Formats: sequence, C-alpha cells, structure tokens
Amino acid sequence: MFLDIEDILKGDQVGEEVSIRGWIHRTRSSGSIVFAVLRDPTGIVQVTVKKGNVADDKFQEAKNALVESSVAITGTVHEDDRAPGGYEIRASDVKIYDYAEAYPITKDQSEEWLRENRHLWIRSQRMTAIMKIRSTMTGAIHEFFRELEYHEFTPPILQPNQCEGGSTLFEVKYYDSKTYLSQTWQLYAEAMIFSLGKVYDMSPTFRAEKSKTSRHLTEFWMAEMEAAWLTYLDVIEIAKDEVKYIIMRILEENEKELEFLEVDIENLRTMVEKEWPTITYTEGLQMLKEKDGMDVEWGKDLRTIEEVAIMKHFDTPVAVIQYPKEAMAFYKPVEEDADAPGPVAKCFDMLATDGTEIVGGSERDTDLKALIESLEKEDEDIANYDWYLDLRKYGSVVHSGYGLGVERVLAWICGLDNIKDAIAFPRTMNRFKP
Repeated sequence: MFLDIEDILKGDQVGEEVSIRGWIHRTRSSGSIVFAVLRDPTGIVQVTVKKGNVADDKFQEAKNALVESSVAITGTVHEDDRAPGGYEIRASDVKIYDYAEAYPITKDQSEEWLRENRHLWIRSQRMTAIMKIRSTMTGAIHEFFRELEYHEFTPPILQPNQCEGGSTLFEVKYYDSKTYLSQTWQLYAEAMIFSLGKVYDMSPTFRAEKSKTSRHLTEFWMAEMEAAWLTYLDVIEIAKDEVKYIIMRILEENEKELEFLEVDIENLRTMVEKEWPTITYTEGLQMLKEKDGMDVEWGKDLRTIEEVAIMKHFDTPVAVIQYPKEAMAFYKPVEEDADAPGPVAKCFDMLATDGTEIVGGSERDTDLKALIESLEKEDEDIANYDWYLDLRKYGSVVHSGYGLGVERVLAWICGLDNIKDAIAFPRTMNRFKP
C-alpha cells in the first residue's frame, strides 16, 4: 500500500518501512548516494538511495532519473532536521515508472515564459498551493448557497444579448447566424427566479476587454446569485457573508498552503470577525478629496487608482453603493432618495483591502419603459431583448443579484501580484494557449 507524503510528515511512521510514489522534485548524487526530493499532491519528502542498500541496477536507475521522473520508493522513515519537513526515507527499493527528459523549467525564468509553459509550471509547489486553495474556495461557494437553500441554475454560455457592454462581447459564428459568449448569467437568472426564487451558479465568463493589466482576464469564472423579493441592500449583506465564509473555509482547510504563500493568516482571521462597512460613491469621492487630495469628478466610474486610495483607509473589504446612473448598465434602476449631486443607481461594488473590485451587483429595474429607454440610449436593438422584457410583463417583483469574481477573490486572499496565477490556464488578450 502506498502512503501519501503528508502521512510521512506527520511523524507517525518513524522507524517503519513505507512505500510512496510520485515525481522527483529535486535530485543530486554524490558517489555512492543519491539525494532526491519526491513530491506528490500532498507534499514533498527527502529520499536517500545508497549503494549497497538497494540492488546495483536499482541504484543506477535512481542515479539516472532526472527531475519529474515518476518513481516509487520503498524504505524506512527517519527523522532528519536537515530534510524538508524534518523526515527522510532511506530507500531499500526503487522503481522508475518513466524517465523524464531534461526538465525545461529552472530558476529565474520570466513570468511570461512560465505562462507559455503553464502545462508544466502547474506542477510547481506554488501553483499546487494556489489550485488547492481554489478548490476549497469553489466548494465553499456551493456550500454557502446550498446552506441558504439556493438552487443551482446553470445558464447557456452562448447568448444573443450583451449585458455588461457591447464592446466587450466575443462574437461566435452560430451556423448561419451569430451569437456571443456569455458576459454574465444575469438575464437568464432573472427569468429563473420566477420559478425557483433563489438561484446561484458558478460558470465561465468572457469579456473581450483590450486590457493587459494584472487584474484582468479574457476568460474567468463568476459565482453569481439572484433572488426574488430582495433589494440591493439585502444582497450586499449576503455578499459580505459569502466572502467571509470563503475565507473561513480556506483557513480551516488550507493553512499549510497559506503559510507556503506567506499569507498573513492572523489578519484573515481577524478580518472575518469584524463588521465590513458600506459607503456611498459620493462619500468615497469626499474621502479621496479630504484625505488624499484627489479631486475626482462626480459622475465617473472609479478607476483602479481611486479604488486603491479609498481602501488605504480600511482594514476590511468595503461595499461602495449608489454609483452614478449614467456610468452603469441599462438594467440598474435609479435610487430616488439618494443624497448625491446627480442620479445614482441601486447598485454596489465590493472592494477588497488591496483595492481590487471583487463583487459587483445591483437591484434590477422592473420598469419596462425605463428599460426600453436605457437600451435605446445604448443603441441596442430592442427586438433582441423581447424575451427579457417579457419578464416585466408577467408578475415582476423586486429582485437583485451579484457576481463574485472567483479569480479576483482568490488572488486577493493569496496575495498574488497577478490574477493570471489564480487560474490554471489563463486566457488574456494575447494568450489562448496552452
């Protein structure tokens, strides 16, 4: 029976003969001894293969095996403070499953080169740690909504409409017609709430944004929710609870990975225990002017530089509400009684402590006339939205929802400099392979 490496590192196997299998992470030889570090999905452990302790042909095989060769080792576990994890296996038998060629990934290679060879770089300890945390995160999202008795609803990826701006649509040839890759599930989720009431989903999303920043991907994953009878103020609180739940589950499941990534774990623990504030867009501009000397014209959407500046004054994520209506998508209704110099929408963004926008949501306009006027203002063909506008004709009710950017939340929690490391195979303006 083969053990996982993490079982060896618990220290319960000292003095016992064990068998493990995995891949050579590092290796070097010195005369009659081979020092190798083996990895499997659970960790790394040092192995020593000494001539005389194994058959001569087995020793030669171990000596010839390069990094990333797949192997099985049988041997006795010993404590060794010099070894990674404090334990090593002294081999009595070696089996090589496949000899690797000279591995092309070495130290000090550029980030772009590593992305070009992502199919190999995902084997690194760093990417393995990030992907484990991502797995916990996506599982936590499902747990969170199912505990609240939401139904999972999966939307079509091919959609006939824009929802977040026509300029970022990916056009797809669809037989003799054309359609688009999904920007969001929202329009279809709005249809579904009249059946299921409360729905959520996690699915790929596509935006043809001509951006090369460290915060943007062309293909990314959104965790979205929509619910009947809830206002945008109601779903803000759900969003805060969801992000806190994600953090708590990661703290429970991935402390080892967080430590490897040098994340401030205690800061995360403290953060989830605090109240997360809500401020208006107008208050945010006042803060920038009074505390940072930044005079931002009212009416413009916040840029990264302003979001980062705002978050320097907070130690938890913040929900920013009531953005100017003119800067918002067609489906966001006007907040009538807002204390602002111009019309604002019933909407919000949640900013993480590093200034990253991690959640965006709104109430949905139920006024049929207002929706048509907004679409006409954006030069949209109303006929393409016939089915969506029907939702306002047959028992429409107040409803709201939001989308959480999976990669953005993951990058923030893990302290990643670039969102491209928050997904296994990033798709960007200049990259669609490997």
